Amino acid sequence: MSSALVLSAFTASTALGVGTAPLLAALRAGTSGLKPCDFETCDLPTWIGEVPGVDAVALPPELAAYDCRNNRLALLGLQADGFLEAARAAIARHGADRVALILGTSTSGILSAELAYRERAGGPGEGALPAWFDYRATHNTGSVASFVRDLLGLRGPAFAISTACSSSAKAFAAADRLIATGLADAAIVGGVDSLCLTTLYGFASLQLTSPEPCRPCDAGRQGLSIGEAAAFALLEPVQQPAPGAIVLAGWGESSDAHHMSAPHPEGRGSRAAMQLALARAGLQPADVGYINLHGTATPANDSSEGAAVAAVFGHGVPCSSTKGMTGHTLGAAGGVEAVVSALALQHGLLPASVGTQTPDPAIDLPIVLSPQPAPGLRHVLSNSFGFGGSNCSLVLSRGEGA
Repeated sequence: MSSALVLSAFTASTALGVGTAPLLAALRAGTSGLKPCDFETCDLPTWIGEVPGVDAVALPPELAAYDCRNNRLALLGLQADGFLEAARAAIARHGADRVALILGTSTSGILSAELAYRERAGGPGEGALPAWFDYRATHNTGSVASFVRDLLGLRGPAFAISTACSSSAKAFAAADRLIATGLADAAIVGGVDSLCLTTLYGFASLQLTSPEPCRPCDAGRQGLSIGEAAAFALLEPVQQPAPGAIVLAGWGESSDAHHMSAPHPEGRGSRAAMQLALARAGLQPADVGYINLHGTATPANDSSEGAAVAAVFGHGVPCSSTKGMTGHTLGAAGGVEAVVSALALQHGLLPASVGTQTPDPAIDLPIVLSPQPAPGLRHVLSNSFGFGGSNCSLVLSRGEGA
């Protein structure tokens, strides 16, 4: 009998608060954590999702070289919901060399580089960078994986995935492969992405940021709201999942490479990812009771995803985007929305597409506009689609007998 990969612990810290308690409360109430942009020196007419308390986090002295906003956010997230203790218990069970670590991120600690270039000895743009700046331990894409590896004392496979907004969804798929091939007995997965000026101004330069809180799948949507988050899950194989356990039932990945920043208009790659996830889970489209859309609230993304979902599922499966609650957390989005999906399964609820006022009639899907009870919910599909056509869909299921 093949084993199932269970999420034996999980947590997410977003603009709604630290840990799953404020996230679940917001899912039940349909509330948002977005606010007008007041981050650092950013001067843009947009809204953001900022995690409270990040600046007050202090890294352990022996890991001070890793000090940056992204790694502070990682530590804040790890400490929520008893996840750090659960991870250390799993390491004790399996061994430090048998627990893999795969984390998604997009910009990692790039804010440190932004601050360092501002402080160059000859003034902005000139002279040496300040002595405190450590590229490898902060700005480097792999920094967050290195930091968490050293924090936990791990000696197994450890790496970061950076495929834009699909990064931390793909971490789940990578973990499943490592465990299936015998390279690890368990895995810590997730994603951490923090606010920085490059992201905010970069998306604004692409004319993708909204001057109001984002409105996914809305007829009048104007773009996305950038957020930050840290999300983690502990994946362990078990022969028989306990009743109510949350299982990674399937995943699908695709790379359509249609365009550097625009999705395929018919959602060709995203459609393939969803179909592969269903096939790996051994499910039919009718088995899925809720779809957590990538739903960035940009005109192109929502239209493309709507076409892809309708092609695979038809027009009857309840759908919503939770980015109106958290903002688009980029490399952390897949991890955050996997946790949202797990909470939906655990508590039998359909999250609302917060911010959506008038669903776009061209997106022919049943968009959930207010939170709804769903006590019989068994299977959820969560979409994460990145720049360059890097797509990933996850299927999470609830163990039978709950």
